Amino acid sequence: MLEFTLPDMSCGHCASKVAIACRLVDPRAQVDIDVGKRQLKIESPESRDDFSDALAEAGYPPTP
Repeated sequence: MLEFTLPDMSCGHCASKVAIACRLVDPRAQVDIDVGKRQLKIESPESRDDFSDALAEAGYPPTP
């Protein structure tokens, strides 16, 4: 399980963009988004770096 904190994610529209970014890395990923806590959990065999890069490109860079 990969876990990310996304400080720039603040609404449902943001969450939708985050989910799309994750699906571009792995269409079968299990994605759990908590907008209130600004947290993202992903179940996928793909690398953390791949998701981190995709999230940053979408405008939601995770905190280290």
